[in-house]
Amino acid sequence: MVGDRPLGGTARARHRRPVPQPRRVEAGLVTRALARMVLWRLAFTVPLLFAVTLGMFALAKASPFDPVRQYLGDRAVVTSPEVMAQIRANWGLDRPVAEQYLTWLGNLVQGDLGDSRSMHRPVAEVIGERLGWTLLAVSCALVLMLVVSLAVGALAAWRHDSWLDRAITGSAYANEAAPVFWTALIVMWVFAVKLQWLPPGGLTDPAATTLEAGDVLHHMILPVAVLAFSQSSWLLLFVRESLITTLREDFVLGARARGLRERTVIVRHALRSALLPFVTLLGARIPELVTGAILVETVFSWPGVASASVQAALAADFPLLAALTLLATLAVVVGNLLADGAYVIADPRVRVLGVS
Repeated sequence: MVGDRPLGGTARARHRRPVPQPRRVEAGLVTRALARMVLWRLAFTVPLLFAVTLGMFALAKASPFDPVRQYLGDRAVVTSPEVMAQIRANWGLDRPVAEQYLTWLGNLVQGDLGDSRSMHRPVAEVIGERLGWTLLAVSCALVLMLVVSLAVGALAAWRHDSWLDRAITGSAYANEAAPVFWTALIVMWVFAVKLQWLPPGGLTDPAATTLEAGDVLHHMILPVAVLAFSQSSWLLLFVRESLITTLREDFVLGARARGLRERTVIVRHALRSALLPFVTLLGARIPELVTGAILVETVFSWPGVASASVQAALAADFPLLAALTLLATLAVVVGNLLADGAYVIADPRVRVLGVS
């Protein structure tokens, strides 16, 4: 004994294992759960993309449209059969179907997307020019859609069974039933034709010689608003139903019993718990957002990749259509992956299950 301390106490203290910090354990669980989820998604994505390429190629071969005649257009009437046969040979269309598919798939894996037969340009160049405009419009519409869905859905739940709640719910169901292109045409007729507040479409004014940021923002108001409004109905309704259910939970009733203001109860307690399934639902809405972008870009003449898919389909432009279909598939997979990742970060129960 030394004083009041036994001998060897210092040595045992030196060899005592440090207690793990809660934040480090939390970060480790999140990292392991995310890594496992990403690996599973990668293992699923590869066969999915292979199946998509196989299905697209089979549909292209079963199509009654002749790609050579689509490429020549009106010149196909005066083009000799020998020249058309030479074009088919140059494109490899006279080879066996299996050989055509393997050659196309090999070029695709190497990054060679081919040439667009309708735009007479490399597919990679067409997508590179248009992808940025689609990402700009879709990202702005996504942010606006989230804000509107959360705010209006929470307002409807707060005023449950009131005339305001019935008006919001009825409008949401009517908006969900209306076709996107119909909504876009109505909005264009009201705000661009009748009121003349906003331009009817395009990226800039026809007389503009330069690309100005203010002009682009002015032109994107209508397509972004229509895209966000047309895709926000189910999210709004989900927020309303989830929040109404959460407001009946015991912890919410306890918060009210403590005298907290109704706004604090909804925002800091009920809404936070009600939004966990909302993240997953948002990822599931990505395919409809892509589909809505195709129609909205076409109506408003927005120069994005979504409107290019319509041109490729009308012209039977298989190289461009195949690349855009794969790009849309990747967008859906990445959107769901981001949604599931956010759910892992937000819900501790998913972290534990993901690493068990």
